[in-house]
Amino acid sequence: MVNLIKYHMDHNEAGFIQQARKIASDFQTSGDVILSQYVNALIANTNAVSPQSHGFANAIPDAARVVTLDDDPLPLPNAIRDDLRGIINAVGNAFGVNRFLFQGAPGTGKTESAKQMARILSRDLYMVETSLLVDSRLGQTAKNINTLFQQINELAHPDKVIILFDEIDTVALDRMNSHDVREMGRATSSILKGLDSLNRDVTLIATTNLYDAFDPALRRRFDATVDFNRYTEEDLAAVAETLMQHYVNKLPHATPNKRLFSKIIALMPQIPYPGDMKNLIRTSLAFSSQDSSTDYLRRFYASALGHEPNNPTELREEGFTLKEIEALSGVSKSTAARKIVEA
Repeated sequence: MVNLIKYHMDHNEAGFIQQARKIASDFQTSGDVILSQYVNALIANTNAVSPQSHGFANAIPDAARVVTLDDDPLPLPNAIRDDLRGIINAVGNAFGVNRFLFQGAPGTGKTESAKQMARILSRDLYMVETSLLVDSRLGQTAKNINTLFQQINELAHPDKVIILFDEIDTVALDRMNSHDVREMGRATSSILKGLDSLNRDVTLIATTNLYDAFDPALRRRFDATVDFNRYTEEDLAAVAETLMQHYVNKLPHATPNKRLFSKIIALMPQIPYPGDMKNLIRTSLAFSSQDSSTDYLRRFYASALGHEPNNPTELREEGFTLKEIEALSGVSKSTAARKIVEA
C-alpha cells in the first residue's frame, strides 16, 4: 500500500501498475481468486506507461517507466566528467551518435549520471527494467525485447527522451559462452538488432558492471563507452565531503564539520564508491538525535569504522583533538583529557 501511494504521488503509473499486479498475485496465492481477478480487471482498463504525450506504446507496460529526477549532487572525477560532457555535446549536435554504454562497479554513479544528463538536456528519462523483459517461456524474452525496441522507435518525440537500459547484462550476455543458455543468446541477438535499428533521434544509455562478460559484438554497437572505475582515493574522499556537505545542510539541527568528517574518512581502510557513501551519510543523518548537532558524526564514525567512538585515548591516538573527541564520544573535554593522561 505504501508503494502504491508513493507511485501515485510520483505520477509513476508504470510502477503503480506493477505494484498492483503484485498485490493481485498475492491475492491469488492466498486463495482470494475473485479479488485477484477484480484487481487485474481494473489494471486492464488503465494506461500503462506515462507520460503518454511521448507516444510510448504499452505492449510491455512494466518494462519502461519514467524516472523522477532529483537535485542530488553528482561529484565525479575529472576524467569521467569530461567523457560525459562529450556525450552531452554529441547528443546536442544530433549527429547520429546516440548509443552509449556506462560500465563500472556498483555505486560508481552510472545511473545517477544518466539522470543528470537528462536534467541538463531537459529530457524525460525512461528507465527500462531489463529484468522484467526476461520470460520463462521459450522465445518470449527475445520477443519482448523486439517489441520494446519497436515501441522506442515509434516514439512521437524521440528527441525529447533518453532511454536507460539499467543493468543491460541481465538480457545481454556473451552468445558464445558455453555456460549460458541458448534462450539468453537469442535475447542478446535481439538486443544487437534493436541497437542496429535504433532511431537516430533516440538517445540510449545502457549500464553494466559485467563489461568483461559482454559479447564483443555488443560492445561494438555502442558509439562510446564510459569507464566509471576511474576513482582515486583523493577522488573518493572529495566525493564524500561534497555529499556530506549537501545532506547535512538539509538537517536543521546538524552542524557541518568538514575537518572532523575528513579525519574520519582518512581512517577508513577503503573509501566506498559514491552510491554506498551516500547511503552511509544519509543513514547517519536520518538516525541522528535532534538533541545533538554532532550525533550524525558519531553515527558515521561507527558505521564507517565498525566500532563506537567511546574511548578518548583511542580517539586521541587516531589524531582527534579534545574538542573533536567531545563531539564524537559525548565525553567532556576535561574528562577526556584526564582519561588520556591516566592511560
